[in-house]
Amino acid sequence: MSEPRTLGVGSIPLEGRTAFRVWAPHAESVAVAGSFNAWSPDRHRLEREDAGYWYGEVEGAGPGDEYKYVITTNGEQLHRVDPRAREVTNSVGNGVIYDRDAFDWHGDSFATPDHHELVIYETHIGSFVAQEGDPGDIATMASRLGYLKSLGINAIELMPVAEFAGDYSWGYNPAHPFAVESTYGGPDRLKAFVREAHQHGIAVILDVVLNHFGPSDLSLWQFDGASDNGKGGIYFYQDDRSHTPWGDTRPDYGREEVRQYCRDNALMWIEEFHMDGLRFDATLYIRTVSGVGTDIPEGWALMRDINLSIRRELPSKLLIAEDLQNDPALTSLDGAAFNAQWDAGFVHTLRALVTTPDDAARSMHDLAGVVAPRGNPWERVIYSESHDEVANGKFRVPHEIDPADPSGWPAQKRATLATAIALTSAGIPMLFQGQEFLEDEWFRDTVPLDWERAESFRDIVRLVRDLVSLRRNLTGTTAGLTGPHTDVTLVDDVAKTMAWVRSTDTESACVVVNASAEPREVTVGLPQPGRWAVRFNSDAATYSALFGGHSTLDVDAGEPAVATLSVGPYTLVVLSPA
Repeated sequence: MSEPRTLGVGSIPLEGRTAFRVWAPHAESVAVAGSFNAWSPDRHRLEREDAGYWYGEVEGAGPGDEYKYVITTNGEQLHRVDPRAREVTNSVGNGVIYDRDAFDWHGDSFATPDHHELVIYETHIGSFVAQEGDPGDIATMASRLGYLKSLGINAIELMPVAEFAGDYSWGYNPAHPFAVESTYGGPDRLKAFVREAHQHGIAVILDVVLNHFGPSDLSLWQFDGASDNGKGGIYFYQDDRSHTPWGDTRPDYGREEVRQYCRDNALMWIEEFHMDGLRFDATLYIRTVSGVGTDIPEGWALMRDINLSIRRELPSKLLIAEDLQNDPALTSLDGAAFNAQWDAGFVHTLRALVTTPDDAARSMHDLAGVVAPRGNPWERVIYSESHDEVANGKFRVPHEIDPADPSGWPAQKRATLATAIALTSAGIPMLFQGQEFLEDEWFRDTVPLDWERAESFRDIVRLVRDLVSLRRNLTGTTAGLTGPHTDVTLVDDVAKTMAWVRSTDTESACVVVNASAEPREVTVGLPQPGRWAVRFNSDAATYSALFGGHSTLDVDAGEPAVATLSVGPYTLVVLSPA
C-alpha cells in the first residue's frame, strides 16, 4: 500500500469501513482484532509505513465496534488498546471505534468570557452529585448547571476526565489519555455537557495531565515490546528522567512522535470537545526532572508549542499552569506561554490569615503583599480552596478554623471572609465545589458533596452569589472589581484592618477588611470625593442567623476624599460611588 487513503492516527471511520493507524516502530507485524472480525489476531494485518507507523483499512468495521491492536514482537503477541482511542469499554477493556465528527453541536459558537470577567468553579465529576457507593457521572453534573448559573459562575473547571483505573479517582492517573472516562459517560456525554454548559453561559475548562501517564492499567507501557533499562518503552523516558512522584511514566518529550501525541491530546479537548480552556497539572514535573534543579528543555518547548498554537488560533481560550512556584516564565511568551497560573502564595497567605486562632497573630502586611500583584493580575488564579488544599490531611477552611464546630460563628465568619477576599482581589478568582455552602468534609473522590447543606446554608450561598455578582459587575455598580489596577490604601496591623481600591481606567471600587473579632472604626482614603454606597457587607444578618448584622452605612467623602466607616468583626465591605 504505497499511498494511504486517509490521514490521521488511531481509528478513523470512513464510508463502510474504518482506517487504522498506529505507531509501533519495534513491531514485526501489527493486526487489528475486534468485534468486526470475531477477534481474529491475524485476519486484518496492517502495512508498515515510514517512521514506525502501521496502516490498514477494514471493511465493515464502524463506530461502536470494539477492537485492539495485536502487535507481534520477538514472536510474542501483545494485545494493546489504541493509544488514541476516544472511547474504551473500561480501563482494562477494549478500544471502541468512535466517529469524532458525528456529534451534533447544535451550532455551538460560545464565546469564552474575557479573562478579567471569569469566576471559576472547580469540580470533580465523580463526587459533585453522587450516591454513596456509586460515583457521579457527567449527566448528574449537568443536572446542576442551573444551580451554578444562579450562583453566577461563568466557568467550570473539571478535574481530569481521561479514562483512569477503576471507577473512583481524582483523575490524575490517566490510563488512556484520549478516552473519556467510561464511568462518567464517555465522549458524547462530555460533549453534550459542554454544549449544555455553553447554553447556560458557562465556559468549561479541563484539567489535562501530561507530566506522567498511569501508572496503572497503562496499555502504553512497553507498547510495542521494546524497553531500555526495564522502563516504559517508546512513549516514556528510559533514563532518570522517567521518574515522577507518580511512577516512572514521564512521557519522552524529546521524541517527536511523543511530543505530537501530547500536543494532539491537548488540542483534541479544545477542537473536538469545544473546551474553553485547559489547566495543565503539575507543570513543575513537565519542566524539571525532580521538581528542583535540572530543567527538561523539551518539556518547556512542549508547553510553549501547545500554548502558542492555541493562543494564535483561539486567543480567548484560558491556559492555566498548576506549577505552584510562581515562576514568571510560566506566563512569558518566551517561557511556557500560559495565560495564568495558580497562585500558591495567595492561597497560603489567605488561609493563614483566617485559620490562625489568635487575632494578634494575623498579618495584614502579609495579606497586603498578595492582594496587589505585580504585573498583569489576570496571569494568576486566586482561591482559598482547591482540591489540593482540602485533601490528604488538609481540611476545608471552616474545619481548619474550628475543628470542634466548623459551622459555628468563628468558622462561618472567617471562612466567608476568605471567600470574600479571594473574590475581591486582583486575579481570576476560583471556588472549589461546596465552598459556597461551607462544606467541611475534606475532599475524597469516594465521598459526594452534602447537598443538604446547600439548603441548610442557603443564606451563605446567597452571600457567595452576591459576591460573584459584584465581582462580575452584574449590577453595573462595581466595574472597578473587574479592573487591572489595585492600590492598597490602608494596612493597620494593630487594629487588623486593611483597605484597597480596585479600578479600571475610569471606575473604582473600595474594599475594606476587618480581620479582628471586634467591630472597628476604619478611616480610608477614597479615589474621589462624593457619596460612596455600601454594595456588600459580609456581616449582614441576611447571610446567617449567627451574624451580628453590624451596620455599615454609606459615607460622604469630602476634600480630601477620606471617610470613616464602622465595620463588623471578621467582615469585608465593598463600596463604590453612589
